[in-house]
Amino acid sequence: MKIAILSRNKKLYSTRRLKEAGEARGHEVDVIDTLHCYMDITSNRPAVRMKGVELPQYDAIIPRIGASVSFYGTSVVRQFEMTGSYSINESVAISRSRDKLRSMQLLSRKGVGLPRTGFANRPDNIKDLIKNVGGAPCVIKLLEGTQGIGVVLAETTKTAEAIVEAFMGLNANILIQEFIKEAGGADIRCFVVGDKVVAAMKRQGAEGEFRSNLHRGGSAVLVKLTKEERATAIAAANIMGLNMCGVDLLRSSRGPVVMEVNSSPGLEGIETVTKKDVADLVFDFIEKNAKPHRTRTQGKG
Repeated sequence: MKIAILSRNKKLYSTRRLKEAGEARGHEVDVIDTLHCYMDITSNRPAVRMKGVELPQYDAIIPRIGASVSFYGTSVVRQFEMTGSYSINESVAISRSRDKLRSMQLLSRKGVGLPRTGFANRPDNIKDLIKNVGGAPCVIKLLEGTQGIGVVLAETTKTAEAIVEAFMGLNANILIQEFIKEAGGADIRCFVVGDKVVAAMKRQGAEGEFRSNLHRGGSAVLVKLTKEERATAIAAANIMGLNMCGVDLLRSSRGPVVMEVNSSPGLEGIETVTKKDVADLVFDFIEKNAKPHRTRTQGKG
């Protein structure tokens, strides 16, 4: 098969591993910088061009679309879909997952476990907004934040009010969430491919840090999932319509709650901790499912 990985940097671990895994299976794998693509939007003959030439027809694409280029990146994915290329994660599903508010609303509608969450533009009563998620301590998040950036733990109501007012003064969109104290600064990253959790690890925040992101100095260990945690991760991926994703869970007193569904999960941490060849499992899924014009909108909303 002829396969393209859409990535800004061919030297990134995840991009490298995917290319190696695909070529080891005998596929022709190209790495294409998403932002260097441009689109020929012509009736009945959509095409993707780069450096003055039309790109060849790819059997499948693997989008590695970073949060900072979501709008343009998903447009490029959509153009490839229009040419008939199969995308392991289709454009609408990536857009859903990148909008944290939309994701929470969709998961909530389907009854997936979530931390209590509030969202408002200009609340008349910030105290009530905070009270509605269980009061302080609570977590305040920028909707556009990634890798733990723009996530603040407010220990007291006064602090929470001040942070909310400051963010709103900057016209930033924010979520306020219940703080799951019993999680102890740890979360579980479930790597989902198709309808299976193919690997999972527990990430622990550094001392004094409630965010568990490995980018913020956290550590990770192998973890055994419960049946409920596995089912929750698969349900979240299906609701988003993603065939490959990272689902981040917290262990709460009422069961697993979903914090985020990531449409471009990194491979380095999960492969290092679990010793599993996750990249190879991604190609196993593509080989079984990639057909011309087969990409179609999954999930709802």
